[in-house]
Amino acid sequence: MITTPDQQAVDAAITSRRSIRAFLPTPIAREDIEQLLQVAARAPSGTNTQPWKVYVLTGEKKQLLSERILAAHTDPEQAKLHTEEYAYYPREWVSPYVDRRRKVGWDLYALLGLTRENKAGMAAQHGRNYAFFDAPVGMIFTIDRIMEQGSWLDYGMFLQNIMVAARGRGLDTCPQAAFTQYHKIIREVLELPDNEMVVCGMSLGYAAPDRVENTLITEREPAANFVKFVE
Repeated sequence: MITTPDQQAVDAAITSRRSIRAFLPTPIAREDIEQLLQVAARAPSGTNTQPWKVYVLTGEKKQLLSERILAAHTDPEQAKLHTEEYAYYPREWVSPYVDRRRKVGWDLYALLGLTRENKAGMAAQHGRNYAFFDAPVGMIFTIDRIMEQGSWLDYGMFLQNIMVAARGRGLDTCPQAAFTQYHKIIREVLELPDNEMVVCGMSLGYAAPDRVENTLITEREPAANFVKFVE
């Protein structure tokens, strides 16, 4: 079995990554964010197309985006006007995927003391996505509309690099597809060109150690359940 200091450090960065839903207000220096993203840009991409583009939000601009989206999200009539541009999830849920989805949702709500009957509480928790869970840094990721499915695979590796590189620096993240529903507001606030499509958002910062939602560690299937060795 391979056991070296480098292997242990990389494995620790990967396995300690989880979605953090409550952050400290501790600021992160711009040069540290730039370095993190430069490292993440070593992600592979087909013929080196590098299809990612990142909008890093802090301060007033982040606050404005959060306020605009939350205003729409908390108004049922306004919320109906906003839909995703692409289907992140399957159009028809089947096992085992729907079972895993339900479990992680109810595990989180149970930690927060939210019951199935508390629809308002669950909606409020979902709304915290749009405040980037109080992280000091929010990121919005876009891709050129001409890019196809392969470039989205490349994009996923770039996002993973960001999250792993963040862990190596003692930082935490939460990748957030929730932002895609409000792409029209994001486009207006960030003045996105028409050729750019919102992929997702991400919160970046230091995890609040005393918040119960940050104790959630999702389950993973053992490799034996999804791997087949063919000799």
